[in-house]
Amino acid sequence: MTIHIEDLKFQAVIGILDFERVKPQDVIVNAEIEYDDADGFINYADIVQILKKTVIKGEFLLIEDALKEINLKLIKEYKAIKSINLKITKPSILPDCKVSVSDYCKSQS
Repeated sequence: MTIHIEDLKFQAVIGILDFERVKPQDVIVNAEIEYDDADGFINYADIVQILKKTVIKGEFLLIEDALKEINLKLIKEYKAIKSINLKITKPSILPDCKVSVSDYCKSQS
């Protein structure tokens, strides 16, 4: 099974530029989480809360660090997860494009 979370939008402090550290900016998270449903049920509402809480509380300097932290939390919390494909987008950081970083993580179990 695969959980798809598309265009989860919220505000968070994320980035290395001075103005990014002062005021929260729009962040969009997309996730595909592949899991073995024989190993249990995964509540997608709980996943959404973990995504938001991790990024908002983390106030990360780099998107890459946010991705790594999310992956670690989800794989630790849900043993049924086989792989996670995450993308974090900062839609307003540049005037003429959206900037994203993505990561694919495969569970070791």
